[in-house]
Amino acid sequence: MPKTKSAKKAFRQSLRRQERNLENKKALKEAVKKYKKTPSADALSQVYQKLDKAAKIDIIKKNKAARLKSRLAKLLRSQVSRT
Repeated sequence: MPKTKSAKKAFRQSLRRQERNLENKKALKEAVKKYKKTPSADALSQVYQKLDKAAKIDIIKKNKAARLKSRLAKLLRSQVSRT
């Protein structure tokens, strides 16, 4: 456990940040799962926003966001071509 006053504060801050990051990551995962269940252009737009935001605030890496966006768009294209 931290001993100095500044270390205690830094510890509290890291816990708050960790909690916020986990909430954002969970919301992102839920959005992706929801989209995969029923792909649509509107849902894709929502997921893109969440991915961009997560990459911007370093919850996920920029390349992972790009990779997921590509795969999700590909999923939508395959759904459209089937029907």
